[in-house]
Amino acid sequence: MPLNLEEKKALVAEVHEVASQAHSAVAAEYRGLTVDQMTEFRAKARNEDVYVRVVKNTLARRAVEGTEFECLSDSLTGPLVLAFSREDPGAAARLVKDFSKDNEKLVTRAFAVGGEAYPASDLERLASLPNMEQARAMLLGVLQAPLSQLVRTLAEPGAMFARTLSAYGEKQQA
Repeated sequence: MPLNLEEKKALVAEVHEVASQAHSAVAAEYRGLTVDQMTEFRAKARNEDVYVRVVKNTLARRAVEGTEFECLSDSLTGPLVLAFSREDPGAAARLVKDFSKDNEKLVTRAFAVGGEAYPASDLERLASLPNMEQARAMLLGVLQAPLSQLVRTLAEPGAMFARTLSAYGEKQQA
């Protein structure tokens, strides 16, 4: 059922609002996916806090106008679903990449991060970015490593002395 002018304006405003606050966007062609597969895709997107919307390309171009995702305008051809990452920059890329493993009909056309559009072949780089919890754990590990090394260094002379005394005691018993 076609949208009337007011519905189109509301849709463009909604997508523009999401795009202006999103960290990254992925445009993927969904031609050939069943309704059940799209429902499953949308459910996974909700769980990952990824905004997913099927929008006509002309409306999508208007919606991303004035945002950092305006660079995707040239890639918006064919039946596309737009996925915007709200919290984690790699969430939409991981969602599309993981879903397309089981559903080869979902094909990434382009994605954008930081005002730069990238080809679909670079999606793996964005999808491999750690999420916030993983990044914090990596930072904690980096911060903790020098302290652990310092503690081992400070404890080593005492441990070495204890090993020397133990070896000397064993030698005397023999």
